[in-house]
Amino acid sequence: MYGIADLDNCYCSCEKVFRPDLEGQPIVVLSNNDGCVVARSNEAKKMGIKEGTPYYQLAQLFPGKKIAVFSSNYELYGELTGRVVSIIRSETPAYFRYSIDECFMYLDGIPLVDLQKWGERLHRRVKREVGMPISIGLAPNKTLAKIASKLAKKYEVYKHCCMIDTDYKRERALEWCPVEDVWGIGRRYAAKLQSLGCKTALDFANHHKDWVRLTFNNINIVRTWQELNGEDVVPNEQLAKKKSICTSRSFNGMINDYDALRTHVSNYAVRCAEKLRMQNTVASIVGVFLNTNMFREDLPQYWNFQEQRLITPTNSTITIVQTANEVLKKIFRQGYQYKKAGVIVMGIGADSPIQQDLFDINAELIQKMRRLDEVVDRINRMHGSETIVLGSQQYVSKTEMVEPARLDSAKGEQARPKIKADVFANAIKHDFRSKNPTTRWSDIVRLNVNDKPKEKPL
Repeated sequence: MYGIADLDNCYCSCEKVFRPDLEGQPIVVLSNNDGCVVARSNEAKKMGIKEGTPYYQLAQLFPGKKIAVFSSNYELYGELTGRVVSIIRSETPAYFRYSIDECFMYLDGIPLVDLQKWGERLHRRVKREVGMPISIGLAPNKTLAKIASKLAKKYEVYKHCCMIDTDYKRERALEWCPVEDVWGIGRRYAAKLQSLGCKTALDFANHHKDWVRLTFNNINIVRTWQELNGEDVVPNEQLAKKKSICTSRSFNGMINDYDALRTHVSNYAVRCAEKLRMQNTVASIVGVFLNTNMFREDLPQYWNFQEQRLITPTNSTITIVQTANEVLKKIFRQGYQYKKAGVIVMGIGADSPIQQDLFDINAELIQKMRRLDEVVDRINRMHGSETIVLGSQQYVSKTEMVEPARLDSAKGEQARPKIKADVFANAIKHDFRSKNPTTRWSDIVRLNVNDKPKEKPL
């Protein structure tokens, strides 16, 4: 049996952990640069707020409604979800993390008759120790487990844990699930299936395997069909590391200055190096891309991507940043207004053993760089991300939020959040960013010990 633990409304739930006053209120989390809505609480969904809604349209679309608005705070989300994963690690025979808010679990060591109670108990423990709601799906394969988790999330009767352990339950779950919501079926294939009369997952599963193979000629779609029919054929993702890693952002405005672009590219290269070390891998190719704003037809357009191969594969921050800046210098052109840039590392392999350059005389330097990265990673984990940064990142002063923004259209204005102090932050707009009380000493929760508890009458 497989299980999947899926955090409910992950980003919004993280924001509520240290803000119990937000319970029951509509909450939205914005994308980078506070562009559009990427996460919504259940209350926000009931109001009709759609994912992807531009922030500036919220007051117009929902007049008279108060909505708590937060900028994306990945430092907070990563730390809190990491606590959830540590609980899952202690409760399961084996697991692997699929995304920031989802974790697959292998449950072969747990008796089948006890699985439902085990899932309900895991939900209660996560809620008690971390303060976040979680939905658990149990099934004979990962695709069915994903469908079960959606049922557990939607219907309270399951008590946050749904198990598909019979053919009857499987068919009822597939009949409920729209085909576009099946894990492994993308938008393009979903549209094709719908045009062929497959509206639900059960419609698709009832077709013959030969029909699926001839219609789509895609091994992943065939595997999805097999899993919907109860087989366990999807490979374990834990055995396959990412073959490429990309970090990119749209800028807050447009940039035509090389030094400003170099700052952004350095930031992105640092993130790629950190991700390589997190999965114990190295990269042999570093690529950089630049593009202008294609929606600005009144401006000249430019797009370019180039890559550079490293003689010795590495996950060294300094080496990857230097290489990325060398590539940027080759593709940068004056006279354009750039809207987006990104860094991609490719040719990823295990960090041990590494094929060294035969003529490399800097083996000692490589070891020093590795020890330096280990120290920097450890300090940033202990004291908060970006406690130590490279000089080429050249951070600029920004302001950090204490309270979320609140939309009050009845007054015809947006209540501006309180400002705490200037801090060093990335040149990304996040005017409504919350605190990080679990990773930054400056944001630690303060209690007023002078307040005496009220005595109960005898």
